[in-house]
Amino acid sequence: MDQNINNVPQEQYDEIDIMEYVRKFVKEWKLVLKWCGIAAVVGVIAALSAVSTYTVTTKMSPESTKSGGGQLSSLASLAGINLGSMSAGADAISPDLYPEIVSSVPFLTDLFYMPVEAEYKGEKIQCNYYEYLKNCRKAPWYTYVTSLPGKALGAVFGIFQPKEEKEPKGFKKLGEVDNTKLTKAQEKVIEGMRKNISVATDKKTFVITLNVTDQDPDIAMKLSETIIENLRNFITSYRTEKSRKDLEYYEQLYEEAQADYFDAQQRYARYVDMNQGMVRQSVMTEQQRLQNEMQLKYNLYNSCAQQVQMAKAQVQRETPVCTVLTPATTPLKDNESGAKTLAIFIFLGFCLSAVWVLWGRDWLAKLKELKEE
Repeated sequence: MDQNINNVPQEQYDEIDIMEYVRKFVKEWKLVLKWCGIAAVVGVIAALSAVSTYTVTTKMSPESTKSGGGQLSSLASLAGINLGSMSAGADAISPDLYPEIVSSVPFLTDLFYMPVEAEYKGEKIQCNYYEYLKNCRKAPWYTYVTSLPGKALGAVFGIFQPKEEKEPKGFKKLGEVDNTKLTKAQEKVIEGMRKNISVATDKKTFVITLNVTDQDPDIAMKLSETIIENLRNFITSYRTEKSRKDLEYYEQLYEEAQADYFDAQQRYARYVDMNQGMVRQSVMTEQQRLQNEMQLKYNLYNSCAQQVQMAKAQVQRETPVCTVLTPATTPLKDNESGAKTLAIFIFLGFCLSAVWVLWGRDWLAKLKELKEE
């Protein structure tokens, strides 16, 4: 009986506390509404100030890195060539490393030269991607205000630092970029590119997802296609590097063997023409020697030709195939939603006003009392 009596008041106190909060909140509904109105105005300003951006998503599936012989090994054995000695081992560049490749400085600087059509001061111009990022991208008006303190501090500290050559403003023909010594403008552009380009790898399916964001939907689509193409070329160049070097070596041997065989063939033909009708043993012996030499040169020439064909097949076999599952398409809707931004600001205003009405005002009053004591 005592336990029930003790429990009832506690539940009643909890209900009274909740009702007290509700009454306090309802009593200050005008203040809450005022805060929500102010937040709505700020949300509208933020929505109107935002610069529209577009995101292109592309998904691709790289070829498995497992190497196998198959029919190519059988063909090689018929030609008397051991393909096992030519086969490559495990691939050192797995799909997990693709994000690191795309974000690397050499890969990003290659994108500088991509030709684009951009809008500059109300006109359509032809330029490269670096010039577009440096001169044509728009920024919200409030960024100029927020950047003033940083510029002021930079100007003050710049007085005590040695002066550096500044890259002139406007369009300037982009020369060869030194990846080991970038300018400040180039570093700033690369930093922005890394924010707008993201690559993710699904560790289970190894599906590569590429997201490219830009203020121009056409440039975003073209950039996505260029990144996929450059990534393919990079992986292909890496995987086939040894095979291509082997092919160059076999082609060099083939050309030398061909020249030696043709030379031996001509020497044998000239000797036979000069000694027609001769029956001396010395003539027959020299003719037999030249014929044997020509046959040896031919065997070497034929073997090198087979090696060249198998090296070409090896290069083709090691060339990776990347299947694009979701091709790049021009986005029709931008990432910024005015209604969404407005709703977020109103919700934040509602939450802040509720915290102030329920707890913040009482906490501030108690703090003032403590200071007076």
